[in-house]
Amino acid sequence: MVYSYINQMREKKKLRNQYYGNFKVVIFGDPEVGKSTLSQKYLINLFHSDSKMTIGVNFYTKDIIVNDKPYKIHFWDLTEKEIFRSLLPWYVRGAEGGLFIYDVTNYASLSHLDEWLTIIKKEIKEEDQFPIIVVGNKGDLKDDREISGEEGIQFAKSREVDGFIECSAKTGENVQEMFESLTKLMLNNIKKKKRGNYRQPK
Repeated sequence: MVYSYINQMREKKKLRNQYYGNFKVVIFGDPEVGKSTLSQKYLINLFHSDSKMTIGVNFYTKDIIVNDKPYKIHFWDLTEKEIFRSLLPWYVRGAEGGLFIYDVTNYASLSHLDEWLTIIKKEIKEEDQFPIIVVGNKGDLKDDREISGEEGIQFAKSREVDGFIECSAKTGENVQEMFESLTKLMLNNIKKKKRGNYRQPK
């Protein structure tokens, strides 16, 4: 049994060394904005469903290729239950970026960005670099829109976040671009700070 455990640890270390870096990202936003659909379709779930509600967060991973180099992204997705919003500050600790998801057919889901940012900024030190991209989901529902792309951009700019994009969890439009854009922002921050988790794979 000890031998088997040692082999497993060696394999995990080998897999980690295949990547140029690992990042922790938090996904946040109101219930019913499509976060679950986005996560289940485009990310790999790490935990069984019976453990998710116990801790109030879903964990996912995704491999991202940026400039022909592989990176591993670990996503912490706050569950749809409102009761777990108070846990968000704890989840933010150690994270290097965030995705705020709103529904383009529901204006209230965008207007709540200020509340989410207040929670997050309590855990981010002034000197920390924590890029946040505002993501308008359900872009395929053109006839049901309450928020235009221009309104979304202006809203994001007024909150001084680091990016804006619209996507569709249903069709996949701009989903990969969303992940890549956030990864590039986090990489730029690492290069500025010269952190140790940017390394050459073995």
